[in-house]
Amino acid sequence: MRSLFVLTLLTGTAFMFIGCEPTANTTNNARSANLNSNTTNANSNSYSATNAIANTVSNAVDKVTGNTDGDFMKAAAIGGMTEIDLGRLAALKATNPEVKKFGQMMVTDHTKIGDDLKALAKKKNLELPAEIDSSHKSTMTDLQGKSGADFDKAYVDDMVEDHEADLKEFQGKANSAADADVKAFAAKAVPIIQKHLDAIKAIQAKMK
Repeated sequence: MRSLFVLTLLTGTAFMFIGCEPTANTTNNARSANLNSNTTNANSNSYSATNAIANTVSNAVDKVTGNTDGDFMKAAAIGGMTEIDLGRLAALKATNPEVKKFGQMMVTDHTKIGDDLKALAKKKNLELPAEIDSSHKSTMTDLQGKSGADFDKAYVDDMVEDHEADLKEFQGKANSAADADVKAFAAKAVPIIQKHLDAIKAIQAKMK
């Protein structure tokens, strides 16, 4: 009798375990699916947040560096006017004949580039600056206070540094400007700026 009872009890317990196992597996599978879903959503949200940050940083960099075509044109206008003003000053004050000649070349070449830029700005309905900014005015004031060999050296050094920076900017826009006309304008100016840089570096080398 006890044996039959025990056998019956064991059989019932076995059926209980057999009956519970699918439910446990189903629950575990559901939990696993939810966990995977949450992980996927978290990764998706993280990716979206990363993209948003990257776009914000990119836009901020463009704003700070003036990387748009319009900002490039405005900066080119200021730079060109500065080259002309400093060129006139060099043609007047320089004691080195080569520096005088270079200064006059700045006036001639940058006047032509400036005319092309004005025509382009008119076509694009873009208003260019009418005068140089405070930073370039400071350079002008500094050079006006120098004379003789000191002026020549300061002017030449400034022209080397300025044309190195200009060449990079114009080459960049010649390759990647969004506007085809701006790209063509920059490309046309690149060999002129390269000529200026080569000439002023040659003068600088002789002065050393």
